Amino acid sequence: MEDRKAELLPVPYFHLVFTLPHTLNPLILTHKRPLLTLLFNAARQTLVQCGQRTLGGQIGCPMVLHTWDQTLGAHCHVHCLMAAGALAANGVRWIEADPRFLFPVRALSTVFRGKFCEALARLWTTDALPCPEEPTSGGRPADFAPLRAQLYATEWVVYAKPPCAGPAHVLDDVGRSTHRIAIANHRLLDVRDGRVRFASRNRRAGKRAQAMTLDADECIRRFLLHVLPRGFMRLRHYGFLANRHKARTLRRCRELLGQPATPSPRHPPRVVQWMHEVTGIDLAQCPHCGAKPLMRLPLPRLVRPAAHRGAPVEGPIDDSS
Repeated sequence: MEDRKAELLPVPYFHLVFTLPHTLNPLILTHKRPLLTLLFNAARQTLVQCGQRTLGGQIGCPMVLHTWDQTLGAHCHVHCLMAAGALAANGVRWIEADPRFLFPVRALSTVFRGKFCEALARLWTTDALPCPEEPTSGGRPADFAPLRAQLYATEWVVYAKPPCAGPAHVLDDVGRSTHRIAIANHRLLDVRDGRVRFASRNRRAGKRAQAMTLDADECIRRFLLHVLPRGFMRLRHYGFLANRHKARTLRRCRELLGQPATPSPRHPPRVVQWMHEVTGIDLAQCPHCGAKPLMRLPLPRLVRPAAHRGAPVEGPIDDSS
């Protein structure tokens, strides 16, 4: 953790969130793979375009997909952690951005909405998104114009601010969602009599903590809304962090920023330390009597006796016949 923070501190970072309107939820839940891919592409194209126009270079950021809200409902958005700067196209210099302000969110929202709707219209007209609820003509979906008008009637929510607790905190918090779906275990409060009770935060009431109870069937239904198609990548990297060339571009960025070409080696925490930091459980303490530290002793090796064929047993031969 300390090594990661040391790497991130020299360059300010911004936390960006691109959110799709809930009007699209029924369509997305029916066609997850193409439309969630479109969400990634529209957010990437928006940042690349703004990076070229505002900074004049190549941006770099990881994106993590979330499809849920605090009540397990559908709420599709991507989190981005972007450095406040860009790598010049020829790689000769690092272009710094204002550490207090990256891009205007209204411009991001307008460009993001335009790119998503334009790509959605192409999918619609090529019959890639058949909608059984709507009448079709000639094998193609119904007219896209009403949905387009509805999508353009409201501003799309885009968030872009420096992370208050630091980029390492955002990276750890958002990154944990790549290994879970919809809800973390610590939010589950009670499972009893066919009902599930879990903690949530009401964002419209100042993130006030509250508890919500759902029938088991409804809880499972909401949970399954967020299961992604097989092989779909929830975490993606773009710009100078793209996997195909990040080894070269990151090395160049470090050189331009006056940092070592290769980062210091990381020493992952031991299992006991990691469990205590993440869950608060001390594996070195006895859960019954509280004695500590517990000693880890290897289990004796279990050796199974080999099966040998015994020598034939000699005995008297019965020749009474």
